Amino acid sequence: MKSITLNSRASIPVLGLGTWRLTGAAGADAVAYALSAGYSHIDTADIYGNHRDIAAGIRMAGVKREQIFITTKVWNKDHSREGVLRSGGRFLEELETEYIDLLLVHWPIHEVPVEETLCAMDELKRQGSVRAVGVANFTVYHLRNALASGVEITNNQVEVRPDFAQPDLRAFCSSHNIPVTAHSSLRAGSAELSAVAELAGKYGKTPAQMIINWTVARGMIAIPKSARPEKIKENIESLDFEIDENDLQKMDHIPQNERGVVPSWGEFDR
Repeated sequence: MKSITLNSRASIPVLGLGTWRLTGAAGADAVAYALSAGYSHIDTADIYGNHRDIAAGIRMAGVKREQIFITTKVWNKDHSREGVLRSGGRFLEELETEYIDLLLVHWPIHEVPVEETLCAMDELKRQGSVRAVGVANFTVYHLRNALASGVEITNNQVEVRPDFAQPDLRAFCSSHNIPVTAHSSLRAGSAELSAVAELAGKYGKTPAQMIINWTVARGMIAIPKSARPEKIKENIESLDFEIDENDLQKMDHIPQNERGVVPSWGEFDR
């Protein structure tokens, strides 16, 4: 599978399994099936509460650790240096691994300076327990603050889909060599967009496959979530065809809708 270089120690596969709400035996089974189907990238977060389930799924699949890319995220209450270092050690124990491929700040917050959080994450990187550091749900404003820390930011995981494409944010990330991971790209309603449905018919693919393919074709990493084997298989088959550039541009120009993920602590107006 194609991958995008983050730094000299980490390259991220362009398709990963999102695991929000995938917990317990169902979560472990989904991870095991995805790995057996050809996935090599698992995306999780501390707040998902499924690190141990993911470890169980990896054991079930029998795949070597070096063949898997694991992303996880530091939650809001652990942004202090002590919180980051404590979380980092716990993540390794829960995931049954010696290193995290990509560690992200899950959300920007004001209670702790982002420089303190990122420098602590960079400390874990220097120790060898983390291979790359990044952020999630950061606007251009937040990214400028993060970059001012001097820590190498190698990824920004944000909400992106054809009807919420965030072109300005993506352009800023590109100008600073920060690959974008698109979360929530298959939110309810996206697959029903008329342009997506029309192109899906043209290519003989599902609307979800069109959206995943567009995401990767536009240089991003896709992390669709599913616990269903047939959907997991369908999602990885999204990379088995090529959308014509004219049709990609049709998807680029789909009318935009509102942001879908708006938690009470989110800050998107700066």
